[in-house]
Amino acid sequence: MADTVLHEVSDGLATITLNRPEAMNALDIATKVALRDAVSSAAADPAVRAILLTAAGERAFCVGQDLKEHIGLLAADREAAAAGDGAEAQTMRTVREHYNPIVRALADAPKPVVAAVNGVAAGAGLGIALAADYRVVADTAAFTTSFANVALTADSGVSWTLPRIVGPGRAADLLLFPRSITAQEAYDLGIASRLVPAAELRAEAEKTARALAAGPTVAYAALKESVAYGLSHSLAETLAKEDELQTLAGRTEDHTIAVEAFVKKEKPKYLGR
Repeated sequence: MADTVLHEVSDGLATITLNRPEAMNALDIATKVALRDAVSSAAADPAVRAILLTAAGERAFCVGQDLKEHIGLLAADREAAAAGDGAEAQTMRTVREHYNPIVRALADAPKPVVAAVNGVAAGAGLGIALAADYRVVADTAAFTTSFANVALTADSGVSWTLPRIVGPGRAADLLLFPRSITAQEAYDLGIASRLVPAAELRAEAEKTARALAAGPTVAYAALKESVAYGLSHSLAETLAKEDELQTLAGRTEDHTIAVEAFVKKEKPKYLGR
């Protein structure tokens, strides 16, 4: 795995770190491949009960597509088109090959995902942060959609996640007129789940993620699934889905542990199953 993305697992927590601070954690092809593979691995790993997505450096969480690399790929695509070789443009394949799998793995992971947003999250960087279930945000961080500024439409799931968080009207404003959103405004809009001093970000985000890693994993997965389901289905369908998932959660060892601990007035020690 490329060293532009670090991946470690400890006590049920997978920590995935974007590691290109010199480039503000911009996403070149090598980084996108490494991030896709790390997230997919963590999502599928039964030993992992929560995922913490972080970034190296202080300036940026991720500024999205690496535009320096992108310019070179655009030139190569134009040359290929002029030569009439019929090849698909490299620049456009990245949505299907990289961004979509990354976002799907984060959103569909049967375990909680926490993003620790330390600085600027722009474009696909914003999309990756929004794909997490919970965002712990430094008070010095900032967010921007940025797509329209480079004559592109939204990708990395932003057209799905952003309207569901801030509402379609506000999402249209932020997409059509990209601007820097402060950490406080992000919190007010619901983009930031929790706002903390920058110096405390890593410790607080890890504390949050480790608490989730020690929790009832099956119940968390069911909560993620039911919320996502309810956003696009009727009340009757959602009630049926809740019945299905509650039956699943009710059969887990963790449910029995929780009930027994409640009766004994003790803190439950979950097994994640």
